[in-house]
Amino acid sequence: MNAQDRYRLIIKKPVVTEKASDDTALRNAYHFRVPVDANKVEIRQAIEHLFEVKVSSVNTSRVLGKSRRRGWSAGKRPDWKKARVTLREGDTIDIL
Repeated sequence: MNAQDRYRLIIKKPVVTEKASDDTALRNAYHFRVPVDANKVEIRQAIEHLFEVKVSSVNTSRVLGKSRRRGWSAGKRPDWKKARVTLREGDTIDIL
């Protein structure tokens, strides 16, 4: 597996919400869904190589999956991790 494929496994998809859009406009920060075992250094390297930008900071948070029921059967959505990546002044990522 080459480096490009490894970076694509780390950055799963962008998180597009109202709050994330406001963060992009105000702080030049983008939100991404990443694997639970990914660390900040790996996320920084993946963003810098995939989008060719400079990252100034990475903040991560774990999102716990919700419990769900359907009749008698109960289940749980999987846990996931969200990364907020703040870019250097002047750099942007075209997500859509």
